[in-house]
Amino acid sequence: MTDSHGALPRNPRISVVVITRNEGAELRTTVTNFMETLPADRREMIVVDDGSTDGSTACLEAMPEVVRLHSDGIGVAKARNLGASRASGDVILFADAHIRAPRGWYEAIVHALRSPGVGAVAPGIYSLTEPQRRGFGLYLTGPDLHAKWRVRQSSDPYAVPILPGCFLAMRRETFARTAGFDSGMRQLGGNDNEISCRFWLLGYELLVVPEIEVGHLFRETAPYEAKWVALVHNRLRMAFVHFESGRVERVLHALRAYEAFPSAMALMLDTDVFARRALMSASRRFDDSWYFEKFALEC
Repeated sequence: MTDSHGALPRNPRISVVVITRNEGAELRTTVTNFMETLPADRREMIVVDDGSTDGSTACLEAMPEVVRLHSDGIGVAKARNLGASRASGDVILFADAHIRAPRGWYEAIVHALRSPGVGAVAPGIYSLTEPQRRGFGLYLTGPDLHAKWRVRQSSDPYAVPILPGCFLAMRRETFARTAGFDSGMRQLGGNDNEISCRFWLLGYELLVVPEIEVGHLFRETAPYEAKWVALVHNRLRMAFVHFESGRVERVLHALRAYEAFPSAMALMLDTDVFARRALMSASRRFDDSWYFEKFALEC
């Protein structure tokens, strides 16, 4: 699948959408980092505060150029969609609120997006607390749909099965054509897996840009409650929306090992999951078996 809106401008404007919830000093540091690494005439800063209670967003009062949006714990997918709805740039970059990007990062990211067949791109990611830990895209390890980081495979951009949502760039037109993140996903966990799989099935290519490495703070605790119910729910939803029946059965068998499975299953069945499955079946270019075979993944 390709977008029919023509080439990106020579110097495209980039809308940075940062989702924050009780990030403390990290929010200020991240926003400042983007403002220092993006030219003023090519950036738009949007921060979605998804229910912070720690006062961390007060720092934005001294940053008048930052567009501030508020939501009440709606979760990562819906918060990203909310931020994107206000974006006016040619490119949208979705970023966590605990990021360190190097100077010049946007040049290689934009260059990779210029190919009309590319749906989204991301850099390599390293841990801010353990810089030797690096990952270049992710892959699913089995029917429990757990994702692990991949090692670097090339110095040039290359295709990966999953891109990390902590620093994910795409054309604004691509976001609009694909309806962005699945608003049926709960809180956080698995959003990256779902949108990456969906983009591939729709015919878009996903590239990691290894020459750029961005620092990310991997936290021990998440800012959203009921993490495991949401995580299992999101894995179930991904399977029920995108996978053939045999693969769904294998996912169900694997996820039953989680204590949160009954609650997550009940939560998922009380949604639009089957309508979404029908929509995807009618619009996708490839099926899930093609995806798993392309990247030699087991599920």
